[in-house]
Amino acid sequence: MVGFKATDVPPTATVKFLGAGTAACIADLITFPLDTAKVRLQIQGESQGSVRAAASTQYRGVLGTILTMVRTEGPRSLYNGLVAGLQRQMSFASVRIGLYDSVKQFYTRGSEHASIGSRLLAGSTTGALAVAVAQPTDVVKVRFQAQARAGAGRRYQSTIYAYKTIAREEGFRGLWKGTSPNVARNAIVNCAELVTYDLIKDALLKANLMTDDLPCHFTSAFGAGFCTTVIASPVDVVKTRYMNSALGQYSSAGHCALTMLQKEGPRAFYKGFMPSFLRLGSWNVVMFVTYEQLKRALTTACASREAPF
Repeated sequence: MVGFKATDVPPTATVKFLGAGTAACIADLITFPLDTAKVRLQIQGESQGSVRAAASTQYRGVLGTILTMVRTEGPRSLYNGLVAGLQRQMSFASVRIGLYDSVKQFYTRGSEHASIGSRLLAGSTTGALAVAVAQPTDVVKVRFQAQARAGAGRRYQSTIYAYKTIAREEGFRGLWKGTSPNVARNAIVNCAELVTYDLIKDALLKANLMTDDLPCHFTSAFGAGFCTTVIASPVDVVKTRYMNSALGQYSSAGHCALTMLQKEGPRAFYKGFMPSFLRLGSWNVVMFVTYEQLKRALTTACASREAPF
């Protein structure tokens, strides 16, 4: 067996909190180019007025988008917004994933048998709470990913400059732009992602099809990634468009969605589906596998330190 063995001592809330943030950062480092490609495809076709998302470049498919960006902007463009992305994951994933088990236990009053309703409620709660904490980092990340690295369309020169510029030009509320669709998206994503992972893993273990090791974690994470993409894509596209929009372009997230429907049709809500799936599928696999291993490693390390000589 590869990886750390399961321990009899359950991981503490602190271990889960730190482990989730760290695992999410590792997953982001590996899958960030796919996320950037997803953002570029999602905003393509959007009228930006004086602001152009990525000049007038047309993207076709995941690989085509990545190759076009490398050719026209250089390889580093694939990691536009990485600093804000890592800041987001460390604050965002720590809350929505790291606190999920604790909140689930709170809703079930400590019972080991959690209903689907309790899991969904816990996922919605931690997803919404995470947005409240990390929304500014998400706004900056999306805008960096949407902009071209060179030319007149470049809006921000650095992460700190982006935070300052948005606050100065759009007010403090600008950093929380798109909070409503992001709360909706992350409540959905968290429920689909964590609850699906939870249910698939439990089903595999109860049916004795797999043991609580890497293959089980990999299978559960991949299934969770697919389910999440199918359910959350429409809200994700609206969130991306709205957060990246120029000041006054849309009056609300609902207006953004309605404009998309009228101008581009229903298929616009699934723009960037393939990179979304590739990104979420691979991100889930890396994150959950790393998270499970980190929980075991940190728990073992803590137990070793507390054990008497």
